Amino acid sequence: MPFQNKKLNMTMLCDFYELTMGNGFFSSQMRDRICYFDVFYRNIPDGGGFAIAAGLEQVIEYIKDLHFTDGDIAYLRSRKLFSEDFLAYLHDFHFTGDIYAVPEGTPIFPREPILTVRAPAIQAQLIETYILLVINHQSLIATKANRVVRAAQGRRVLEFGSRRAQGAQGAILGARAAYIGGCDGTACTISDQLYGVPAGGTMAHSWVQMFDTEYEAFETYCKLYPTNAVLLVDTYNTLKSGVPNAIRAFDTVLKPLGIKKCGIRLDSGDMTYLTKKARKMLDDAGWTECEISCSNSLDEYIIQDLLRQGAQIDMFGVGERLITARSEPVFGGVYKLVAVERDGEIVPKIKISENVGKITNPHFKKLYRFYGNDTGKAIADYLCVHDEVVDDSKDLLIFDPEATWKQKTVYNFTARELQVPIFQNGELVYQLPTLHEIRDYCKQQIDTLWDEVKRFDNPHCYYVDLSKKLWDIKYDLLKNNAGGLKRNEKR
Repeated sequence: MPFQNKKLNMTMLCDFYELTMGNGFFSSQMRDRICYFDVFYRNIPDGGGFAIAAGLEQVIEYIKDLHFTDGDIAYLRSRKLFSEDFLAYLHDFHFTGDIYAVPEGTPIFPREPILTVRAPAIQAQLIETYILLVINHQSLIATKANRVVRAAQGRRVLEFGSRRAQGAQGAILGARAAYIGGCDGTACTISDQLYGVPAGGTMAHSWVQMFDTEYEAFETYCKLYPTNAVLLVDTYNTLKSGVPNAIRAFDTVLKPLGIKKCGIRLDSGDMTYLTKKARKMLDDAGWTECEISCSNSLDEYIIQDLLRQGAQIDMFGVGERLITARSEPVFGGVYKLVAVERDGEIVPKIKISENVGKITNPHFKKLYRFYGNDTGKAIADYLCVHDEVVDDSKDLLIFDPEATWKQKTVYNFTARELQVPIFQNGELVYQLPTLHEIRDYCKQQIDTLWDEVKRFDNPHCYYVDLSKKLWDIKYDLLKNNAGGLKRNEKR
């Protein structure tokens, strides 16, 4: 059967080593050992000030459907690596652990847990690849989309990139993520059907070319879609034929119907020059409510420059540079063990590296965000051990974990836990918001960030601080495990 016609079991979308490790855990009597893994990222894409969490809904769908089919187990048996006891265990495999995560649309910062898994070792290890795949992709696209939307300064932005996306899921879920990030809609029809991302479109150059004249193409289109007449005016000559023929079609078809809302689209040429000229031609002809939209390899920097130069653009269609996050196409999220349970006690674990940026924050943790009561703005994020509670009725001294002499007293603030329970004992306990609610939440949360954090270039560094208790645990682990690092140092 052709690959694309099969219904794929996403449980098998895992790195093969996750299965060999699972077999090893099973054989070593560690299958039921409870482990804690954090999902986090290290560097903000495009050198920005923050990223946006997305993809949780798809993680939930995946976890609910975790299972191995008879065909999956037959394939694994054919590899002659796995014990029959382990394969028998996989027959009844399902997720029984806990998952905590920040809601989709939340601004997130490096090295803080976006999602935390607490589960038996085999389960926790097996789900690594798919969780990272989903969160890395959608968080990347949501982050890029938000940069583009902010560059547009209130003008509408549509995601136009399906045909340039990296595969079908890249197009479908990319459109979903772009909507979370602030895009107003998409050209991808199936994303509307599946997720409610508003789909729309105008015409292609082929429509204009199919008719004997440009005017006939425009007139016919206006008759077919009088309430959605957006005409592509750059098939031949934008200013000499495209815009004049559009005005003529509007006059002939729309004006008698009393319709004033219409539009033109440009997909090539000097957008600043052409839109200025087109705007004057439309206004002089009485079509002051006609909107001008532009597409063609746009990104946040091009949009920013066009508007600085006075381009008269009401809507942007952004394609390949958004849907592929072309300027930085990897989010870089990782999945790291941070603790295990032994005899009912949570034992913190750390990964040490000569690359300081790869040293992990150990333990089962809470993630707080502090908001100033006088401004409503986010002050800092705060990582602490799971059993710590922040009392925001009192002042709190926080410090930079990399430069501990940098200290700040936080006062008159509200502390909010960012992670919420998603699964408890394998059962979904989270009420999924609608996509529109996620988008609104994202906008509201970004509004809590200072403008300095939202700069495209050289943004203000937003701090993710550690509690004193967590900092002490981390540095005790570093000190106690530093011997191996020293022995491997280059001399």
